[in-house]
Amino acid sequence: MSSKLTLPDAPSSLPAPATSARPRRVRSGSTLLANGEPMIWLTGGALAVALAMIAGLLILVLGRGLSTFWPAPVVQLHTADGQVLMGEIASHEFYRPSEQSLAEMPADSAARIRAEIDKTDGLAARRLVRTGNYDLTATHFRWIDEALVTNETTPAWAVAVERLTWGRFYGTPQAVLVDGREVATSPEESWQSFHEFHPAVLQRHRERVALAKHELGAVNRHKNAGRLAVVAARVAHGKDSSQYRAAEEEQARSTEWEAAENQRITAQIAALDAENARYQMRFVTADGTEKILPLEQIVRAYTPNRASWSGKLGVYLSRWGEFLADDPREANSEGGVFPAIWGTVAMTLLMSIAVVPFGVLAALYLREYAHSGVMVSLLRIAINNLAGVPSIVFGVFGLGFFCYVVGVQVDQLLFSTSLAENTPTFGTGGIFWAALTLALLTLPVVIVTTEEALAAVPGSMREGSYACGASKWQTIWRIVLPRALPGIMTGMILAIARGAGEVAPLMLVGAMKSAPELPIDGVFPFVHPQRSFMHLGFHLYDLGFHSQNSEAARPMVFTTALLLIVIIAVLNITAVRLRNRLRKRFGVSHA
Repeated sequence: MSSKLTLPDAPSSLPAPATSARPRRVRSGSTLLANGEPMIWLTGGALAVALAMIAGLLILVLGRGLSTFWPAPVVQLHTADGQVLMGEIASHEFYRPSEQSLAEMPADSAARIRAEIDKTDGLAARRLVRTGNYDLTATHFRWIDEALVTNETTPAWAVAVERLTWGRFYGTPQAVLVDGREVATSPEESWQSFHEFHPAVLQRHRERVALAKHELGAVNRHKNAGRLAVVAARVAHGKDSSQYRAAEEEQARSTEWEAAENQRITAQIAALDAENARYQMRFVTADGTEKILPLEQIVRAYTPNRASWSGKLGVYLSRWGEFLADDPREANSEGGVFPAIWGTVAMTLLMSIAVVPFGVLAALYLREYAHSGVMVSLLRIAINNLAGVPSIVFGVFGLGFFCYVVGVQVDQLLFSTSLAENTPTFGTGGIFWAALTLALLTLPVVIVTTEEALAAVPGSMREGSYACGASKWQTIWRIVLPRALPGIMTGMILAIARGAGEVAPLMLVGAMKSAPELPIDGVFPFVHPQRSFMHLGFHLYDLGFHSQNSEAARPMVFTTALLLIVIIAVLNITAVRLRNRLRKRFGVSHA
């Protein structure tokens, strides 16, 4: 029997399939969303914008910071109202003059400006000229309208003088005086004589500063120690005690030695001053005023209009050397920032030493020992919230807790003598309390990153260690911690980057506009945690917002910002190199 299956024919009554049916449309938007292409463009664009903002900031700081110390030409401007000015062009800008300001000008000057603004849709161009000579004109800068300039020259013998006080001076050398007698009477001869005498004068000035700072400082410290010894004997044994009388006798003997040393050092300083006072230089300003400057007051002088490229480079490098190695002057708007560099690095290292052990120990307990529960969850929430607290709150806490609570207790226990003289040692702001405050500020970063690093160590390593008979601590110390070290270093890098750049807490717990002594120096015991200190971030804030001469301080703002960025980058690069070495050593691939 045949089993072949035959299909019935389709009924002829069924309608034929429509050959002209429209194909199903594919929605292109759904496809893009499904593939994630819009998100690629969105995330990539966000990254590009972020990188562009960072690059723009760095280019601005680099450009303005690196060009600050390059010598600019000195111009001499003759204006329509008969003024003659000499100085450096600081900036250009366009502005819209008001009718009131035009009405207050002389008629000829106002007419010139009106003629200019009629051509430029109401805008006038002007230049900010650093004219210096503050002791003669009571101003450092002047705005000059371009329309008022009738003649502009660059005099060959125009000299820019950087002084210890009164800021910059611009003029033409006329003579060099030794003991009041002219030894050079033309600009060229005066310039040669200046280079002949000035290095020796500058060297004597440095010796004078060293005598006043170090040797007189040592005598004053000896005097203060003797006074405190008498006070300590009085507080401990009373005025009628033999210890008090012995301390007074010792102080009397010390007083004789101190007086002799003081007289010797003062005589040396007077001799150096007398020798330097012999040398002077006479200048004439652009308006014809004569001015005699002692050579001792001149830090640096140069003729930018005559200087070659190598000569300008020498001035540029000399300024950088002064900026990095000297103390600030002229209310921090001139000179160097060495105390601020030293204070920033010392405070950052102290902060790192304080925060890393506590952060790592806390993370070890939370990850390796603590049992999961409500308390551990609350602790983690508290740590995460602590990272979001404004930094100024930490400053208030540091001032209240470290300075006024812990510091006062330390003074009562160890420095009662100074406390009796109403001079607290640790009961006020200092670099130690500042480092602890910033350590508290950066502690959440170290704890969170360390926990992540510990969690990234494979559990099989722990199990293998336990299988070999190791205890829990031996497993942590020999297996877990070495492999988590790169991650711990990442937390340390983040802490350094944040701590070194913070300013607000330091304003309350130790950073000063000017600190007379360094927190770490060559005086026993070499490290002085109670001392106030200078910080680059606080120095930057002071220059930008509290400088009496804001226009002169503006270039220093960019230079100081550049230096702060470089220091933070150097600290970070050092930590990154250390982390990479640890990665190679232990074969760890996670961050």
